[in-house]
Amino acid sequence: MEGRRRNPYELTDETPVYVISVAAQLSGLHPQTLRQYDRLGLVSPDRTAGRGRRYSARDIELLRQVQQLSQDEGINLAGIKRIIELENQVAALQNRVAELTAAVEGAAAAMRQREAQVHASYRRDLVPYQDVQQASALVVWRPGRGD
Repeated sequence: MEGRRRNPYELTDETPVYVISVAAQLSGLHPQTLRQYDRLGLVSPDRTAGRGRRYSARDIELLRQVQQLSQDEGINLAGIKRIIELENQVAALQNRVAELTAAVEGAAAAMRQREAQVHASYRRDLVPYQDVQQASALVVWRPGRGD
């Protein structure tokens, strides 16, 4: 979306729109649990000017994931925090790999284009040099025979 200005009224998964009571209801957790997760840094919602929490759809999904890891998998909150950090790191690295891949492909295309320009600039009136293999025949010269 570079180069384009985003509509300020457009809602995305990252748009903070849910107050804590709605986020708690959507995630199936108690509001106090959401506050605890915020203090621990597991899910960090945006804040309003009055310091009220505003959760996005992505935050709600993350809350559900934390609950699933905690209740179904038995992972403690410190482990969940580490899992989230590593997943974020993997996502960032995947984005970087995609950027670098695009840059390499662009550079390769530019190189192929430049190579084609160089080949097109060759003079066509010259004959390319080709190394002629020496024959292994022996020629004997004898002076005095009509030479």
